[in-house]
Amino acid sequence: MQQPLYVLAESTQRTSGADARRSNVAAGRAVANAVRTTLGPRGMDKMLVDSSGGVVVTNDGATILKEMDIEHPAAQMLVEVAESQEAEVGDGTTTAAVLAGELLARAEDLLDDDVHATAVVEGYHEALRLALDAVDGMLVGGEVDREALLTVAESAMTGKGTGDIATGVLAGIVVDAVLQVADDDDRRVNRDDIRVFTRTGASAAAAELVRGVVFEEEPANDNMPRSVEEATVAVLDTKLDVRSGEVDTEYTITSVDQLDAALSAEDAERRTIAETLSAAGVDVVFCSKKISDPVAAYLADAGILAFSNVKASEARAFARSTGARRLGTIDDIEASDLGTAASIRVEKHAGDDVTFVEGNDDSRTVTLYVRGSTDHVVDETERAVDDALGVVVAAHEDGEIVPGAGAVEVAIADRLRSGANAVTGRKALAVEAFADAVDAVPRTLAENAGLDPIDALVDLRAHHDSEGVAGIVIDGPSVAITDPRDEHVVDPVAVKREALESATEAATMILRIDDVIAAN
Repeated sequence: MQQPLYVLAESTQRTSGADARRSNVAAGRAVANAVRTTLGPRGMDKMLVDSSGGVVVTNDGATILKEMDIEHPAAQMLVEVAESQEAEVGDGTTTAAVLAGELLARAEDLLDDDVHATAVVEGYHEALRLALDAVDGMLVGGEVDREALLTVAESAMTGKGTGDIATGVLAGIVVDAVLQVADDDDRRVNRDDIRVFTRTGASAAAAELVRGVVFEEEPANDNMPRSVEEATVAVLDTKLDVRSGEVDTEYTITSVDQLDAALSAEDAERRTIAETLSAAGVDVVFCSKKISDPVAAYLADAGILAFSNVKASEARAFARSTGARRLGTIDDIEASDLGTAASIRVEKHAGDDVTFVEGNDDSRTVTLYVRGSTDHVVDETERAVDDALGVVVAAHEDGEIVPGAGAVEVAIADRLRSGANAVTGRKALAVEAFADAVDAVPRTLAENAGLDPIDALVDLRAHHDSEGVAGIVIDGPSVAITDPRDEHVVDPVAVKREALESATEAATMILRIDDVIAAN
């Protein structure tokens, strides 16, 4: 009798066919449902508590999914969708996750009706092409100027962080930050030139834009000045102390005079460091390596403000902000190696020293100084500011925006249903399923706003048919189905495109899986 052939280890768990599909779809839907209630201006917050008792309160989709302890591989793929959305455009993470979950749910119904997974995948890709065409048809005309960017930023932050109390203030400094560092020729923005520094102890409305760098560091010596105006700046990547040789060397000292001479030589070398910097006209030193205490004392005597062991990222920011070169030695230092700053000051904020390095009006590095009454408020406000920075950068670089408030999704669903007739075979069913999945976004917005989702969808479709654009606009306590452009609710087109593409790619990849083999 033929013996059975075991290819896999006995401890291996294998799930095939419909069971594998149902498991993956259920995991994807669970991820989408975890963030669904956070969507929109009326979205709710989640409180996430880790094993050590740490608490995170947020309605940011990417943060929620990152903090959740997700193990299922299919669910992890949807988490990666949100992370990709966050990395590319900074916002729309919840939309992408909800859309991916809905695509899986609608596909499961088709698979249960014996529509092959390949037909569903091909239909979804056809639907994606039609959806992107619909997005392009919704572009808002006109130049994306500062006023347009302000509406983009406010739309992104509404319902996040501070409960809209400081949305206008934050939107203003976000837009000014992007415009400050944007390239004048190609509108490109280096996000590394925009820093965010947070501190508790004031309301979110106390946030400010610093044209330069803000960092938490105290002077290398207590006797150094705490404020310098019109400062000449040196950025150093070298240790400020007595130089040591490349090899270990021992010296034999046989008398007190020899010891005094050695100590005097070292002291003279340390004093020379301060004299060299002072003679070069340096007022402030940022050093990425150690400044010894004796050298710091001599720098203080020379009236020089110095900071020791600054981070490499901060040293780069200081150089960008002040125009200084990063120097590996102070020998032969020249005026062209130094930068300038309008003001450098050290202030006490919430009991800690906070240093403000304010460059000139053409500074290529800026810092958003974000405040908040508690740590939780500061953290959520920082996430809101990060989202706003992402969408403002995307809108400024692309120069394209579309109506928000679910209007684009309503237009996509309408385009897909009308275009499904031109799709042959069972792929047409997948195109219609894609339209139903996209409807989940305005339906969820309506539900989170307290409206009946079915009635809201009916009204949205009717308004879209008659006016061409329809969204769920929330203004304080009022909710209206109208043209979002009239209420200045807009989104960058890059957010919509990225959400559609990443959600479709993740859903189709999961749908093509018919066998899950897991080692124990």
